[in-house]
Amino acid sequence: MRAVPGALREDLWTGPVEPLTAAGGRRPRWQDWWPVFVPPLGLIGMLLWIVLQRDYGYQYGLGAHTGLLLGGVQAAAFVAAVFRPVQAWWASTAVVFTAAWATHADLHGSTMYPWVGYGLLVQAWVLFLVALRCRPRVAAEALVISLVTPLACSPFRAWGRHDDVRFAFAVLTFTAVVGALVRARRVVRTQLVVQEELTAEERARRTQLEERNRIARELHDVVAHHMSVISIQAQVTPHLVDNPSDALRENVAGIRENAVEALAELRRVLGVLRSEDAVPDGVRHAPQPTLDQLGELIENVRAAGLTVTEGTTGDRRPLPPGVELSAYRIVQEALSNAMRHAPGAEVRVETGYGSIGVTVRVTNSAPDRAASSSPGAGHGLLGMRERTAMLGGELAVGPTPEGGWDVTAVLPDSPSASSASSAASAAPVRDVP
Repeated sequence: MRAVPGALREDLWTGPVEPLTAAGGRRPRWQDWWPVFVPPLGLIGMLLWIVLQRDYGYQYGLGAHTGLLLGGVQAAAFVAAVFRPVQAWWASTAVVFTAAWATHADLHGSTMYPWVGYGLLVQAWVLFLVALRCRPRVAAEALVISLVTPLACSPFRAWGRHDDVRFAFAVLTFTAVVGALVRARRVVRTQLVVQEELTAEERARRTQLEERNRIARELHDVVAHHMSVISIQAQVTPHLVDNPSDALRENVAGIRENAVEALAELRRVLGVLRSEDAVPDGVRHAPQPTLDQLGELIENVRAAGLTVTEGTTGDRRPLPPGVELSAYRIVQEALSNAMRHAPGAEVRVETGYGSIGVTVRVTNSAPDRAASSSPGAGHGLLGMRERTAMLGGELAVGPTPEGGWDVTAVLPDSPSASSASSAASAAPVRDVP
């Protein structure tokens, strides 16, 4: 009980008032129309002042000057409640309390009804805005004070027009409940929007990690192959030399031992990366594709109904396994996207071999019909970006002027070429606007 006064003071005097916001915490659009709403609101306040002054001054017998003062305060509270609901509620409640305290007895000896018709309207309006912009506890406290205070002015006298008193109780309670429900709906929608944004960010982060794990698994297979070759070559090197020296045997044995240890560590890492993948062993240990298998990939896509043409510029030469694998995967993903999102389109696959590496480009024309909805986790473009960034290359994706889509990736075949490419471009991985 000792804490009640402090709680009431904090809730109904110094407590914060929530701003009116739309879903997601954004500013509601209707607030852009404030310059249009303010003049009619002021006009309604002036009309209420005239009506309330007459009611308080003559119907309640408080005199013209007192009626003018009380009506003006309550009419101002009606307008100010839009901006300061708690302060407006205090002003309106004080007017109702004053009218109930100072009213004269009617001819039957009963106390006058504490709420005049338009005064009840104002009190319901300010109570609704308090419930709309404050916590439910604050709304409940304001409702109890609004109901109890006028009646407490004369607790031992009979009230006139008892049906009107019950009607006033029902109206004030209804407006407070509606305001609290609207506020609860707004709060829930805001929390839902925030949760959806967090979920989308988490999904994007998980997709990125999954794609990086997949790339790591594929590159691991390439590195493991080379480490196995190093180990075998180190083992047979002493047999290729007549009378090998002890130093040579020792160095070659050290090379093979380090290669075997590195291979064992790589296999251990691979086991961790593949622990959550339910794929057959044959698929796990199958050799990774290269650009030599690009023709087979295109034939499979053609068999699925997509019109694909291909072209090659420059002299075909062997590239590092990581570059071959990344170029193949980028073309594979671009063709898959064309099949899903551009049905009936014609696709052109171009491979260019230059001095610094290889360039792959996949361009499709505009689709001849609308694509069906295709759920996906967003691995496609993310995987292309990850592979290109890993090699220090450049990626450009975006729509074409004809309504199609273009994917172009430039992949350097050596660290020096990668450095030169990065120096030539301030943003190695970019999107075409």
